[in-house]
Amino acid sequence: MSGHDRFTAETLDPAGTTDHAATYKGFVKYSVVLSIACFIILTSLCLFAFGPVGSLYYGFAGLIIGAISLIIDVRVGSGNWILSGAVAALFALFAAMLVS
Repeated sequence: MSGHDRFTAETLDPAGTTDHAATYKGFVKYSVVLSIACFIILTSLCLFAFGPVGSLYYGFAGLIIGAISLIIDVRVGSGNWILSGAVAALFALFAAMLVS
């Protein structure tokens, strides 16, 4: 008898569409974060391998600044990714200038 009064996912949303929408939204959000993070990491690895002697510091600075910008974009939650995308693009241009 006590099982009839419980609030379960089937009682609140029989189709489970809100759960699926939330899961999909979280998946897309963190897929974008992972893609930008991989781009920043690969850019810094290129800078480590092909850059001049002092580029080790620039690579680690780019990693740290990129991670901070990603954290800020995730915490703001606007979904635009303007800050972290701009940081990644500028870091890639800076690395390209140092390597060539």
